[in-house]
Amino acid sequence: MNRAVFLDRDGVLNRAVVRDGKPHPPASVAEFELLEGAADACGRLKQAGFLLVVATNQPDVGRGTQSRDEVEKMHEILWRSLPIDRIEVCYEANDEAGSSFRKPAPGMLLRAARELGIDLASSFMVGDRWRDVDCGRAAGCYTIFLDLGYAESLRDKPNATVGSLAEAATLILNLKISHVSPQ
Repeated sequence: MNRAVFLDRDGVLNRAVVRDGKPHPPASVAEFELLEGAADACGRLKQAGFLLVVATNQPDVGRGTQSRDEVEKMHEILWRSLPIDRIEVCYEANDEAGSSFRKPAPGMLLRAARELGIDLASSFMVGDRWRDVDCGRAAGCYTIFLDLGYAESLRDKPNATVGSLAEAATLILNLKISHVSPQ
C-alpha cells in the first residue's frame, strides 16, 4: 500500500483570495499564484516516496459563477509546476445536500485511495479550513491544519497545526505514524 499526502488547493498550494477574513479561490488564471515554498515542500514529500493528491472543492463552478474550463486551466499550472500524482475536484455547490465528495465528506480521498492503492491510516490531509480537517479525519488520515488566521473556526481538532506547507512537510517527514513505509 502507498502512503499519500492529500493537499487542499486554495491557501495550501496557491494563494487564496481573502475577503472579510474568509478564503476564496482565485477567479481566473491571472489571479492564480503558487505559494512560495509549495514546489519545494511537494518535492521533498515526493522524494520521500509519498503520493501527492490534491483534493479541492470548487463550488463556484456548481453555482455558475466560475467556468470549469478556468478551474482546469489552473490545474494545468499545478500539473506543470508540482510533482502531484492526482487532482480530485468536487464542483458541487454548497447547498447540494448529501454529497459524498464535497469536503468535509471524505469521498475524494476514498476514491483516490481505492484507485491508487493508498493506505489512508498512514497518510496525511493538509488543509487550511475546517472542511479539510473534518474530511481527513473522516477518511482516517492524520490531519494537519495550516493556520492562516482566517475568521473561521475549526469544528474538529486536527492532529497538528502549522503555519505553512513547508512546516507541514517537515512534520510529515519527521513523523512515524505507521509501520508502512513510503515506497
